[in-house]
Amino acid sequence: MSKSYQEAGVDIHAGYEAVERMRGHVERTLRSEVLGGLGGFGATFDLSQLNMKAPVLVSGTDGVGTKLKLAIDNDKHDSIGIDAVAMCVNDILTTGAEPLYFLDYIAANKVVPEVIEQIVKGVSDGCRETNTALIGGETAEMGEMYHQGEYDVAGFAVGAVEKDEYIDGSTVEEGQVIIGLASSGIHSNGYSLVRRLIDQSEIDLQAQFEDGRTYLETFLEPTRLYVKPVLAVKKEVKIHAMTHITGGGFYENIPRALPEGVSAVIDTTAFPTPEVFEWIESQGEIERDEMYSIFNMGIGFTLVVDKDDAARVIDILGQHSVDAYEIGHITKSDEPLELKGV
Repeated sequence: MSKSYQEAGVDIHAGYEAVERMRGHVERTLRSEVLGGLGGFGATFDLSQLNMKAPVLVSGTDGVGTKLKLAIDNDKHDSIGIDAVAMCVNDILTTGAEPLYFLDYIAANKVVPEVIEQIVKGVSDGCRETNTALIGGETAEMGEMYHQGEYDVAGFAVGAVEKDEYIDGSTVEEGQVIIGLASSGIHSNGYSLVRRLIDQSEIDLQAQFEDGRTYLETFLEPTRLYVKPVLAVKKEVKIHAMTHITGGGFYENIPRALPEGVSAVIDTTAFPTPEVFEWIESQGEIERDEMYSIFNMGIGFTLVVDKDDAARVIDILGQHSVDAYEIGHITKSDEPLELKGV
């Protein structure tokens, strides 16, 4: 049976080796609430150990998009798993939830154990940084679905928050301010455009931006994980709303956190724009306003807090090595978002 399956294009022994290579990376993410171990048909997590009175579970799933293609083409697979984790845990964080566990799904043309290990190491790194247990996943060899060397990565995260601490934007009102948390770069959105511009420009990916980092390092910089710094803020300050700025940029994401009748006014001069976005704008001859509808432009996450709490929030975030800025305020308006300075 094994020989027949291999003749059909699936090497189950490579799959076994990949699982063994993953084991150490998975084990370093485990929390005390995890029951069982790697290899079962179902992954388990003991909610009773959380010591919550009325826990609400919050879940999210996402992928990395065509940023994967850039990683594959340049044979760099060790950080893309961080992106998969970040895209999921940053989303559920917007409700005030603490991420608890994560599952990954990797589908490949062919299971190459060394490559799978690099991907899972990145997943493990992201889980470790956010205290999220990697409790299960799936690796599939699908030669008829993917071209040689190609793979896809997706993730699923579950978190929990006390019901009376759940954040849904309902307490947002005029006069509150918006704190923007710096991104690490492009994060994981807009890469169909980025890759087209790379091809058109014919740049040397080993050439450097002015900050000394290569183009490839900059383009593949993983999405920033906001879990620990934001949860630290939540312990000390009332947060009224949060936004993870992903696909759709400012225009699509910031209004999602606001109730009807109020608007976010953003001062785009209140924070620095990373050099990579200047390159994209110039290379693609893209209007600045459109850039804010595609990319995070240097702000990957936002918090809405009371004006009197703004300085304290920025200080706490700084203690967690996250640059943060007061980038706007809430006003009464039927227009969900106004960008100044574009």
